Amino acid sequence: MSGKAVVVGGGFGGLAAAIRLQAAGVATTLVEQQPQLGGRAGQFRDAGYVFDTGPSLITAPHLIEDVFRAAGKRLGNYVSLVPLDPFYRVWFHDGSHLDYTADRERMKSAMARFDPRDAERLDDFFAAIGPIYDAVIREGLGARPFDTLSSMAAFSPKVVRLRAWEPVARFVRRYFHDWRHRFLYSFHPLFLGGSPFRSPSIYLMIPYLEQEGGVWFARGGMYSLVRGFEALFRDIGGTVCTGVAAVRIEADGRRTTGVRIVSAGDGENAAESLLPADIVVSNADVGHTYGELLGHLRRRRWTDRRLARMHQSMSCFLLYLGVRRQYPELTHHTLILGPRYEGLVRDIFDRKILADDFSMYLHAPTRTDPSMAPPGCESLYVLVPVPNAASGIDWKREADPMTRRVIERLEAWGLDGLGDAIEVKHVFTPDSFRSEYNATLGSAFGIEPRLTQTAWFRPHNRSEEVRGLYLVGAGTHPGAGVPGVILSAAAAFHSIAEDFGL
Repeated sequence: MSGKAVVVGGGFGGLAAAIRLQAAGVATTLVEQQPQLGGRAGQFRDAGYVFDTGPSLITAPHLIEDVFRAAGKRLGNYVSLVPLDPFYRVWFHDGSHLDYTADRERMKSAMARFDPRDAERLDDFFAAIGPIYDAVIREGLGARPFDTLSSMAAFSPKVVRLRAWEPVARFVRRYFHDWRHRFLYSFHPLFLGGSPFRSPSIYLMIPYLEQEGGVWFARGGMYSLVRGFEALFRDIGGTVCTGVAAVRIEADGRRTTGVRIVSAGDGENAAESLLPADIVVSNADVGHTYGELLGHLRRRRWTDRRLARMHQSMSCFLLYLGVRRQYPELTHHTLILGPRYEGLVRDIFDRKILADDFSMYLHAPTRTDPSMAPPGCESLYVLVPVPNAASGIDWKREADPMTRRVIERLEAWGLDGLGDAIEVKHVFTPDSFRSEYNATLGSAFGIEPRLTQTAWFRPHNRSEEVRGLYLVGAGTHPGAGVPGVILSAAAAFHSIAEDFGL
């Protein structure tokens, strides 16, 4: 094909889609409103500290390798991946902890301290979720578009047979009795912005995915993978435009003709220009794509009213801390849990209140890569799940008190002298997700992964509004997370290949 494509948004989904298109012979331009590519997976430096802003781990590296292979290249020539063991250390409110790893026997031994029967059931649990993994990954459900009722009808009997419709937490309760183990094998939907008490068990393919492919970190920070994708895209002839905002997807009738852009720093009166394109791929938030970029068109399915009815994921309160000391008690990934699980999740997703108690995820990349901080120092990323902007929380007022509470909680947990040792501090709230990424309601993960917003029920990779428009990223099929958005690019490319004979 000798046509042109424009990809809007330089996150992992947009980069993977751009690489596949360029590798297939389509002259592709990638536009990103920020000064650097990566979207939520950005990176910044301050006083010698290096902070990844978004994803902090890699699972299913073979999916990333597939993108490089599509361009005739090898992942290892661009990015150095480091395996992590344990994957996470989980600290519970009573002071007990578990190291989460792929080693089944080590997991059984650790679990037997709390409930020997649970340890005995671990093999049965993985036997039950293995077919879910097979369907999504090995059989390619996640890598194919899910935009016809016939595809849903064909998959539905398997969903019923595997009980993949059942909420994750309920599925897990059938196998484990101890509350620690129930958390350990049900919390993964939170990594995708979903409630474990509502997300369907199809998302239990994640712990199986971790066991099969491990959990990895990119040396130099997760942004090294962004740089690797960008270098690959440029190497095969792709064009990158940063600091350029897409303001409208143009169409002639119901077919795309290109993307209207403006330099992101030029103000309201900046001159616009048109990038002609036969194919447009949007890695922007789904609400922004349909509500803003296509807002000038009369939409048949994704009207403003329908978009407003979509349930958005939770958001996050993030602290990026440069600390003039080290805390060897932290592993690369550490979860520090409050006393409540289900109640706190319901506060976040349903009641949408900022609770007095909270749980935290800490990323300490200096455990694996000391270059992420000055010698003897720590680069910390602290994530607290919070409600999205539908809560009405005033983050201009709450950010400082919340920062103090998080630091005090970390000190009480065991990070002695943390407050006095902080040299660099940056705060990111749901307001930041809205302003930086055009995220609907400041959601951190796009559309919530609940049963009625999964598979065919999610916004499709092939747009129903305009021919030649395709969607990738967290808000479309199959969902959020690095593997999910990489698969979304494969699914979108599958549709493009069908439509344009690639």
